[in-house]
Parts: sequence; structure tokens; C-alpha cells
Amino acid sequence: MVEEYVYYNGKKLRKGYTTGTCASAAALAALKMLLSREELEAISIKTASGVALTLPLVSAEIHADYGIAAIEKDGGDDADATHGMWIYAKVSLNQTGSITIDGGEGIGRVTKAGLPIEVGQAAINPVPRKMIKESLLPYLPEKCGADVLIYAPEGLERSRQTFNSRLGIMGGISILGTTGVVTPMSEEGWKASITLELEMKYQQGLRRIVLTPGNYGEEFVHNAMNIPSDKVVNMSNFVGYVLNEVQRIGFDEILMVGHIGKFIKVAAGIFSTHSKDADARNEILVANLALLGAPTAMLKKVYSCTTTEAAGDIIEEYGYEEVYQIIVDKIKKRSELLLRYKKRAVAIEAIMFSSQRGLLASTKPLDELGETYR
Repeated sequence: MVEEYVYYNGKKLRKGYTTGTCASAAALAALKMLLSREELEAISIKTASGVALTLPLVSAEIHADYGIAAIEKDGGDDADATHGMWIYAKVSLNQTGSITIDGGEGIGRVTKAGLPIEVGQAAINPVPRKMIKESLLPYLPEKCGADVLIYAPEGLERSRQTFNSRLGIMGGISILGTTGVVTPMSEEGWKASITLELEMKYQQGLRRIVLTPGNYGEEFVHNAMNIPSDKVVNMSNFVGYVLNEVQRIGFDEILMVGHIGKFIKVAAGIFSTHSKDADARNEILVANLALLGAPTAMLKKVYSCTTTEAAGDIIEEYGYEEVYQIIVDKIKKRSELLLRYKKRAVAIEAIMFSSQRGLLASTKPLDELGETYR
């Protein structure tokens, strides 16, 4: 158990350990049991960052020529899709002197280039692979190697809650971790997964990318523009972070597509669009409508709306739909200003829509943008 804490947004949160640490610990336990012929109840291991852990085994088996051990994944107070899973390792000795590592049931396979693991390999990242090898080496008999199989029976089902399919990792979870310890700030892990997806798409040769804040945006891009999903990245609420990452990685062109309820915030320079960070939707609408000369009675009605969809009814009633073009142009301008101090220029276009009305406005004609990004 990791008894260390971190403070985030005023809360005291317990750290956990990664699937990579679980796999390494399970592999070491399986090897020790195979050699000693004695079952273990716990195993001590150092994470990739040097943190010493003693983890309980939830399963232990000794067979004639292999050992099996399992560790329950503990995400601390950052319970993700893999929290509570049993990560197994089956270890047998070989006479080659080398350590082989593969994935079995519930461990995904890489099907697309651009990830740190080659196509066809099990989705066990480089740091966990290194941890496993370094953990086993001191205990291997002279001139002996080991064959390690990592598996997770719940992996396929749990993987449906992850980004794996977007990354081309099919059939299960990934064995991850760069430090071995989970620091409970879910946003950081989420951002890292978005960066990984962007880097993968860049390595695949894409230089234009479509960014959306969520499922509504992806549906609009697919249904209204016929743009395939492999050209689209879900940036969630991390608009500013993702724009900076796109520029850093080296993309040339960005198309931002979003529902007015999220995207209107960007028009005011709000680049973290979660409501816990900022919610000025009505204020932004009112300010832009007022600059168009909208009557006070209308502005009061808009300001009292609980959703931008409801505000849309009032905007349509009073005939001020031109405000949408003003807002989408400001989204483009604000995004360009965010990246202006870095040398690499990135061309940015934007589309804004609503669930009830469909397309509200775009910085270029929809057909033109569709042809460019398909």
C-alpha cells in the first residue's frame, strides 16, 4: 500500500500504484515462488522511481515448471478503469539467458504505428518492461532466463472504458507507468493520454488534426462532415493544453469543432472549459449580443437561461443569429493569440454547432473544411 498523499484542489488524496508496478511485482513473486517452492503472501519491490513497496498477493500458484502470482491494482484516490483489477504474471525459466515478456488474456495488442511499442506486440510499455527485467535479473539462476506472461482476465471489459481503441490497442488494457506510482490528479493522466494520441497520429503522417471537446463534436464531424475518426482527437476540457501540444508536436493545421455550450468559453479566452474552472457562457453571450445592439429585455432573458440551447431560442426569436459568427471568429482569434509567442505557426479554423440547430457558424464554409480534413 502506498501511504503517501498529495494535496490537489484542497483535498488530501492517497497515492496508488500503476499496472506496471503490479505486473513487475507479480512477476517477481511468481519467480521467487517457482525457485523456492514456497507460497508468498506479499512481495517487496521498488517502483521505477525508486519507491519501496510491499504489496499483498491476491493469488499464488506453484506448478512444476512455472509460478503464477497476481496483484490487485490500487489507484489510490485516483480510481481509473483498471482500479481493483487483478494483474497476473506467469513465469517459467528458460535456458537462453534472456527475459522475454508477452501479454496474454486481457492485455491489448498494438495495431497502429506511432506508439512506443511495435505493431503486433503486447501493450506493455517500455518502463514496465524495464521494471520487470530489473526485478527478475538478481534472482535468476546462472545462465538462466525467464519467460514472463502478463495477463488480466478483466482486461477486455475494462479496456472499453479507456482510450485504447483510439490508440489502436485492441483486445485489452495497457500495462503502463513511468514512475510506478499513481499520483491522484486524474486530469494529468488524461492529458498524457491525449498527448500520446496526438504523437501517434503525427508519427502516422498526419499534419492536420480535428479537435473536439467530446462525443457531440465527434458525432458532428462524422455525420455532418464525413470526416473519419482517425483524423479526430477528443481534447475534453483541456483546450489550451491541447493547442499547445499540437503546436509543440508539429501539426500545421487545426480544425476545432464544438458545441456552443463548451466552445463559447474559448471566445472569451477561457481555455479550460470545465464548469469547475469557469462558467461564463451567459455573460459571453450577453456581452456579444449587447455589442450588436440587442435590447435590454432580450439580454435579461438570455442571461437567465440555464443552457445555451435555451438561449438559442431567444436569439432566434429576436433575430440575432449573427452573434454566432462573431463568437466563432473570436474562438479562432483567441486560439491563435494563445500560440502567438512560439515560432511554429499553426493555422486554426473553428466550427460551432448546437444540438437543436446543427451548424451555427464556421470560420470557413463547412464543405471546404470537410474536403480539407477528410
